[in-house]
Amino acid sequence: MKNEFMTLKNQLGENFSIDITPLFPGVEAAYIEFDTNNFSVRHQHGSMENIIQINYCKAGQMEWKMSDDNHIYLNPGDFSVHTMNACTNSVITIPEGKYTGLSIQIDLSEADIPDFIERELILSLPDKLCKNNTVAFLSGNEETESIFSAFYNKPDKLRLPYQRLKVIELLLYLHKPELLDNNKLNGVQSDIVDIIHSIHDCLTSQINERPTIEALARQYHINPTTLKSAFKVVYGNSIAAHIKEHRMEKAARLLRETDMSIAQISAAVGYDSQSKFTSSFKAAYKVLPREYRKNHK
Repeated sequence: MKNEFMTLKNQLGENFSIDITPLFPGVEAAYIEFDTNNFSVRHQHGSMENIIQINYCKAGQMEWKMSDDNHIYLNPGDFSVHTMNACTNSVITIPEGKYTGLSIQIDLSEADIPDFIERELILSLPDKLCKNNTVAFLSGNEETESIFSAFYNKPDKLRLPYQRLKVIELLLYLHKPELLDNNKLNGVQSDIVDIIHSIHDCLTSQINERPTIEALARQYHINPTTLKSAFKVVYGNSIAAHIKEHRMEKAARLLRETDMSIAQISAAVGYDSQSKFTSSFKAAYKVLPREYRKNHK
């Protein structure tokens, strides 16, 4: 099971880190971090139908381009379940070059979990979630976050017991009858993804402007509802919230690197009211713009 990750390690060197922890015979947890400073990392692997992989996104984003040209995005809190046979024709991309996540791998031929969990519970996962070599992409919720978050930030003496307990809890959760109906993530076709990327580039390159959804939809020949829903899938947030993050990041950079006045910076990032800009900046950085500049000069 380690070969897939070692291949990535050899390709990316210090830009990819991994910490693999054996939990039970045939069951491993791999803590993964990409920091490539590139737009994407692409990786494909061979077929391993006896292995189930569960990928949890803690931070960043992971993009899957499936063989049917559908793009699925794992954003923080989301997770996927599949056999290592199901994803051989997919391409995994780290769009922003940064990703932190957990990968749990279960070798069905070797997995040996305590007797109170029936082996059939594990062996039935492919039929339940991965029929016909599909991948189950699932949105996170409070229950799954309580499971996955417990894999992190535990004292050394308690770390392994917590990991073992939470793997068992996760396996039980994955057998909920309504799981696929209530948690399935939607995908976006490649042509729509290309449009969304173009709209994103337009908005971030002209951050001082505020075009409406309707104007963008007309310009890029896309339905406004499709635009809003697809943007949220691709970037993990609404257009307004995502672009606001970019506005605040640019404002912070201008405060650090230039002598522009607060009013000039406010206008440069698309605010016609300095008071609204100041309020938004404080909400984002917990300090007023002038205080931020003073602290970073």
